[in-house]
Amino acid sequence: MKQHIVKIISIKHITPDVLQIITEKPYQYNFIPGQATFISINKDGWHNKKRPFTFTSLPDNDFLEFIIKIYPSHKSVTNELLQLGKNDWLLIHDVFGTINYKSEGVFIAGGAGVTPYISIFRQLQSKNIIAGNKLIFANKTKADIINEVEFKKLLGDNFINILSDEKVDKYAFGQITEEFLKTYITDTNKNVYVCGPPPMMEAIEKFLSNLHIDKSLIIKEVF
Repeated sequence: MKQHIVKIISIKHITPDVLQIITEKPYQYNFIPGQATFISINKDGWHNKKRPFTFTSLPDNDFLEFIIKIYPSHKSVTNELLQLGKNDWLLIHDVFGTINYKSEGVFIAGGAGVTPYISIFRQLQSKNIIAGNKLIFANKTKADIINEVEFKKLLGDNFINILSDEKVDKYAFGQITEEFLKTYITDTNKNVYVCGPPPMMEAIEKFLSNLHIDKSLIIKEVF
């Protein structure tokens, strides 16, 4: 597996437990919006501890951006990222991933599972073909919503939020249910993109089956 050493240009919190990391981009390093790479930290004891993270920048940007949820209690790579700063170094590896844009549809995400969609929506906006796509985004609280302002600007009323642990005016409350999906999936012949934790994925796939969405239209990535 080929690896590249890249310098961190900037690193900051964008929610209480999510980091935005911007790095240098290796020469002729290419990816498709929605794809990811394995990242490790270029310091003793961490070189071989790789974790998958999604590109959130655009392929033609001259930098790489990653939006990463951190888990301090795990004492693993994401927690160690908290110790890094500008001019520290990461190792990035080969590109992989199954989610990429096929055609207009409904995107469903849970928490950090939204990250593959960020680059996709940014590219659609750059081509002026974002209209008609919807994002259903499930989080615990409003503070957990990644890139809320940007998604609202990109999608307008097609940006639908649901919060499980907090009641907020104009935000749906609870879990994604079959009835909830039925409200927003008005055309069962369009693609449905799904990315989130395994239990959420399993539940949503069952709901989609009950709504008679053909499996060939479901594009998914476990996050």
